[in-house]
Amino acid sequence: MTIWDDRILEHIRKEDGGRVGELQQKENIRVSNTHVSRRCKKLAEHGLLRPLGNGVYVITDEGEAYLDGEYDAENHVYLDNGVEENGGPTAGEEPGEI
Repeated sequence: MTIWDDRILEHIRKEDGGRVGELQQKENIRVSNTHVSRRCKKLAEHGLLRPLGNGVYVITDEGEAYLDGEYDAENHVYLDNGVEENGGPTAGEEPGEI
């Protein structure tokens, strides 16, 4: 995870969705359109965002939980007593790097 990932997720949560081209223009996201696109795709691969098409993304339950400090995005587990609520991996299973 990078600081840009957090800012992208925060903006998409605040706005109930976001388009890559618009995200890059935000004051607190100071990276190229290509970088924002790459990070959104990576966040979607790890279940934190869901693509709707045409560069538009919405935040998932896991993305919300990550921002609230309730989800470990590196290991794909919820932090509430190490129990994954949505049938995904739990602590001790193989982690995936973002």
